[in-house]
Amino acid sequence: MAYTLRVEAVQAVGSVPILEAMGIRVVEVRAGFAAAELPPEPNMNHFGVTYAGSLFSVAEMLGGLLALATFDLEGELAGFVPLVKESTIRFRRPALGVVRASASLPAPEVDRVRADALATGKGEFVLEAVLTDAQGEVVASTTGTYQVRRLG
Repeated sequence: MAYTLRVEAVQAVGSVPILEAMGIRVVEVRAGFAAAELPPEPNMNHFGVTYAGSLFSVAEMLGGLLALATFDLEGELAGFVPLVKESTIRFRRPALGVVRASASLPAPEVDRVRADALATGKGEFVLEAVLTDAQGEVVASTTGTYQVRRLG
């Protein structure tokens, strides 16, 4: 089932003021995929590299962004919201410059999550994000458990 991307998915960063203050910019979003960039400023720490919390934030927000772009939360799954249950990060090397975070969810997994959500009121999925620096080197990776869940 195709879902037409709504403007809300692209505007998701602006709905969380701290993400907007960090300068996070959505660079690509479509069903099953999301990518965003984190600029060096204001995200540098006292050592002159990207702050660990900023790296975590740009990766974690991809789960909500991907859910908004992938699941019809205003139609078929009206009343559902994307939530994060848990997330871990593995830092691999200090990050310098613009950092790009990306994550994807394969179509069969999208179908399973949708079916679970409709049947039980929640659909859970695991999302892995990769964060790369300006040279394309992996600086961190995350694994998060997310849900699309009916509220109320």
